Amino acid sequence: MKAEDSVTIDLTGKSSIGDYMVVTSGRSQRHVGAVADHVVKDLKAAGVSGVRVEGMRQGDWVLIDAGDVIVHVFRPEVRTFYSLEKMWSAGSTDRKRPN
Repeated sequence: MKAEDSVTIDLTGKSSIGDYMVVTSGRSQRHVGAVADHVVKDLKAAGVSGVRVEGMRQGDWVLIDAGDVIVHVFRPEVRTFYSLEKMWSAGSTDRKRPN
């Protein structure tokens, strides 16, 4: 779905909320929703159950809680405002380019 600037943060030893956090961006509200929808469908296809989603209707920031992995899909301005990478990374981010 051409998500942009994807970052994976290892939460091991930092939090009990999950093992990994993925932070990525979409170019617009519509793109954020499409990226999030694609992630949710892929998780379900992979057999992940109990996936919870917040923010899909607004499209500024969608939170996908898949248990051990938490995915945040932001519009760029919202991502910059909240700066989750800076708060959680402490030097342990792994920047990955989307396929």
